[in-house]
Amino acid sequence: MALDDPQAAVTDASSADDALAARYGADRPGAILWNDTVAHLLAHRTVRAYRADPLPKDTIETLVAAAQSAASSSNLQLWSVVAVTDAGKRSRLAEFAGGQKHIARAPLILLWIADLARAKLVADDAGEPAEGFEFLESFTVAAIDAGLAAQNAVIAAESLGLGTVYIGALRNRPEDVAALIELPPRAAVVFGLVVGWPDETAPAAIKPRLPQAAVLHREVYRLETQREPVAAYDETARGFQVSQGQDAVGWRALLLNRGRSAASLNGRDRLKQALRGLGFALR
Repeated sequence: MALDDPQAAVTDASSADDALAARYGADRPGAILWNDTVAHLLAHRTVRAYRADPLPKDTIETLVAAAQSAASSSNLQLWSVVAVTDAGKRSRLAEFAGGQKHIARAPLILLWIADLARAKLVADDAGEPAEGFEFLESFTVAAIDAGLAAQNAVIAAESLGLGTVYIGALRNRPEDVAALIELPPRAAVVFGLVVGWPDETAPAAIKPRLPQAAVLHREVYRLETQREPVAAYDETARGFQVSQGQDAVGWRALLLNRGRSAASLNGRDRLKQALRGLGFALR
């Protein structure tokens, strides 16, 4: 239901139900509060098919302004972003990410950086020690800050009619990515974000998520109660996969495959070693 207009709540009831059905399938909540912002969030979809058309002037600055409006732990702002539009560099990044063609096709990829280099620069210029930035906590804060900032950019991009897809596979080869964009020590790309105009001939679908019964806990966490909603979601995932022309393997098979061996991480099993090589102490 809407918060501001009771009449709109009646009008929007079917819209909310349709949005919940797309996001959850049959295991959707009975009702949620509803407004344009919630509608926009529930309509999110991952886009992997793009037109090569250029983005409007000032798009990058707009997305970064939205990103910088996200929360930042203690306002330390331990993140940076590199906007890559050069076709040659995008092709190289696509290669690093296992051949993901949309990286080369779309006009922009934003590389989100856990950035302790700037903090070290400020400390060095002030003649102060920077030991606190050598601990795992500082890298964790930087990575979380980057994630929060990027999600704000996603919301802004989608509000402008653009599509996005996160690229975690850049962590397959973090040293190569760092070298390509000339990162200093204590800076690493934690993920990329492709931005572009969705290709209307290959529309992206809304991917169902786990039922709230599997992820929402009240007062205390319950593990044993999750088997039934997970099993239900497995069937929902199979139906979605069939609708997309994919193999109907369900969701649990994807999860189990990722956990089966280090090989499934495609090089990310050596991430700690790579980060230390890029200057992060991770004490």
